[in-house]
Amino acid sequence: MLTKILILLTLALILLSLFSALALLYKNDDPSKRHRVVQALTVRISLSIGLFITLLAGIYFGVIPGR
Repeated sequence: MLTKILILLTLALILLSLFSALALLYKNDDPSKRHRVVQALTVRISLSIGLFITLLAGIYFGVIPGR
């Protein structure tokens, strides 16, 4: 049960980061402020890679049942 909660929480954080980058993209017209958009997308990519590695480790160690 804890694994499902962590996966859903990470997915929620990924979506939050994605939509915050979208809001920053529309809000900031100045090209020098686009650094925050890149930073938000970097956080999203990091969370996605972390979730993928965690899922693979969970399947490998038997925490998440595989096929």
